[in-house]
Formats: sequence, structure tokens, C-alpha cells
Amino acid sequence: MGYKILSKKELCPNQYELVIDAPYVVRNAKAGQFVILRVDEEGERVPLTIADIDEKKGELTIVYMAVGYSTKKLANLEVGDEIVDLVGPLGQPTHIKNYGTVACLAGGYGAAPCYLIAKAFKDAGNKVYMIMGARNKDLIFWQDKMKNACTELFITTDDGSLGIKGFGTQVLEEIMAKEKVDYAIAVGPMPMMRAVANLTRDKGVYTEASMNPIMVDGTGMCGACRVTVGGEVKFACVDGPDFDAHKIDFDEVINRTRIYKEQEKHRDENCNLLKQVVKE
Repeated sequence: MGYKILSKKELCPNQYELVIDAPYVVRNAKAGQFVILRVDEEGERVPLTIADIDEKKGELTIVYMAVGYSTKKLANLEVGDEIVDLVGPLGQPTHIKNYGTVACLAGGYGAAPCYLIAKAFKDAGNKVYMIMGARNKDLIFWQDKMKNACTELFITTDDGSLGIKGFGTQVLEEIMAKEKVDYAIAVGPMPMMRAVANLTRDKGVYTEASMNPIMVDGTGMCGACRVTVGGEVKFACVDGPDFDAHKIDFDEVINRTRIYKEQEKHRDENCNLLKQVVKE
């Protein structure tokens, strides 16, 4: 029995929202956790952060970018189609408690998982600042949902086409200059999370980063998602994905991710070449 797609929406270019019937996964899901799915029997395992849940309806929402072979196959599915495998919830939930004032920073696709995280912090009694950033206005989504999940929403774009021109770190710095921030969490591209960590380290604000390195099995067995935190090797799939951002060796993770992306690019090129040869 597969997992039926209940709704599908293209949020922005190559970025999709799927609502999936998955009551057994939703039953125990918490903010910050993720799932691993396979589109079909021959598919590879794709880790995706849980973007939203509806416990009463048993519905799971995921948001993903159709950039690789498997996510493009996922994007070809329509409402009523089924995903063959979906495992979760996996990983440790975000450390939700009443810190006081919380700053959530989401870069690009990080807005999806950050929604549920911000909502959980607000429900726990925190004052929640949500800072969403992207290259341009076309890559910003879920604005209305995010307004309801936080105390105050800020939007930044690199080109100034929506909200504040600049980066989320600039907004966070302005907030910290005016009031005490007790906790910060960053979700998004590695360079962005590293920039947040560098900023809050000097301010003495405890900060966590939701790590999304290379991941294969999701159980800690393959070791692909290893992250060095405070000089110790951790696995994002079982020990994380959230870690103390001030202790993460971001340079190591970024270099490893860069190598993997190059290998993935060559793999896709070879697959396309093989398809062309078969057609001829």
C-alpha cells in the first residue's frame, strides 16, 4: 500500500508542495523532524523535512525542489498517485521550550520546515521573530501561513524585489541591537547558516542550525550525513538535524556537499546521454 497524494501545488519555479495521506507518520511527528521517501520501487531514498502536519486528518505536508533525478520524478506525480515508501518521523525534534524571545531564520527552501518550528515556539509562549530570505520575490512562499506562525514576520530579498533588500542576518542584527534575543535557529543553505552562527556567536545568543548534509539511509548506518560538532562526529539523521551552530565545522560540511553535487551533476549528465543513445 502506497501513500496517496491529496494535493499538489507549485509554490514557485521548480518548488512544490505535496499533501500526503500518512496518518501513522503524522501521529508522532514533531517540528524539525524529517521523512525519507521513495517515489517507486526503483527510486532512491530522498530525505525531506516535515513542513506541516494535520493530526486530525492524518495529512503530511512536504515541500521540495525538483532539481535532481528523483525529485523530478516526484514532481511528475499528480493528485491521486501514490508514493511507494515513506518512512518517518526521523531525527530529533527541534528543542522547543519557552526561551523568551526566539529568532527563526529561513533561507530559500528553509521556509518550509521553519514554518512548523516557528509555530511550535509561538505555541510554547515565545515571542517569535520570523526572518525569511530568498534571492528574489519569486522564491518567497507561504507568507500568510508564516504570519500566523510568528509574532512578527520579516522578508528579505537579495535584489530588493520584495521586503527588505539584503540578507536575514542584517535584520537579525537590528533586532538584537534593540532587544535581547534568547535563542535563534537557522534553516537553509549552509553558507547562510554559517553567517547566522558567526553573527550570534559574538552576541552570546545560543543558536542552532538545522543541518541538511548528504543523507542515504536515515538510521546512522551509512555515515554519509556525518557532521563535526565541537570536535566530535555526529550524524544529522539520528543525532540531529539541529545542532549547536557555534560548534559546527561548516567548512567541512560545505566542502563535502560541493563534492557530492559535482558527482550528482556528472551522474545526471551520464543518464541523459544514455537515454539519448537508447533512443537512437
